[in-house]
Amino acid sequence: MKRIFTLSLVTVVLVTVFSACVKDRQYIDESYWLNKERGQVVHSDPYCQYYVVQTDYGYTVLRSFSNYKPVEGSIVYGDFSNYGTRDFYNRSNGEIFTSEVKEYWLSYFEAQDAIGYYCY
Repeated sequence: MKRIFTLSLVTVVLVTVFSACVKDRQYIDESYWLNKERGQVVHSDPYCQYYVVQTDYGYTVLRSFSNYKPVEGSIVYGDFSNYGTRDFYNRSNGEIFTSEVKEYWLSYFEAQDAIGYYCY
């Protein structure tokens, strides 16, 4: 009986943790997100977990979580100018997702080199 209870508790915890990577909320406070940095996805390869966002400060390379990546041309909002894992808002389809900023404020050629390094 203890094993069944422990196994079911572990399952509930794992489902809760891993289902929180993409948050499709009923209500998204756009005023919060629109005050963040704006970027446009300029590179998203279905075979690589990394993608590139162009911002006003240059290019940012991000690593996706749970195989969710915005497609090329998507408008996204968030903090692209610091390393770390955080939530971003894809305004093109109204979803909040989690990604990790790997590189930021890159030139066009530096972003190409970074994607080549991370993906190939």
